[in-house]
Amino acid sequence: MSTHSPANAGFSLVELLVVIAIVSALTAIAVPHYAEYRAKAFDMRALEDLRNVAIAEEAYFAESERYLACANAACAILPGIARLSEGVSLAVEVESDTFSGTSTHPSGSGRLYRWESAEGGLVD
Repeated sequence: MSTHSPANAGFSLVELLVVIAIVSALTAIAVPHYAEYRAKAFDMRALEDLRNVAIAEEAYFAESERYLACANAACAILPGIARLSEGVSLAVEVESDTFSGTSTHPSGSGRLYRWESAEGGLVD
C-alpha cells in the first residue's frame, strides 16, 4: 500500500525554494547577455543604414557627378533607398568631390560609425 495520500501530493517548500533559486540564477546570467545582444542589433541597424546610404551616394554621383548632403529620413531620396531603420541617426556631409557620413542608434552601445569616401569607406 502506498504511503502517499492525495492530500500529501505536491512539492515541499524546500523543493520550491530550490527551483526558484535556480531560475533566479539563470535569469541573472541571461539578462545582461540579452541586453548586450540587443544593443549589438541596434548598432548593426546603424551600420547597415550607413553602408546602404554610402552605396546610394556613389550611385547618385555616377548619375549626377555630385554627392547629396542629407540627414535621417531625407537620405531616403537617394537611389535604391526605400527607407531607413527606425531610430537610426544618420547624416551625410559633402565637401566638393567627397562625402562623409555618420550613423548611430540611441538604443545601441553608443558607437558612432563613420564613412569617409576619401578614405575608401568605413573608418574605425
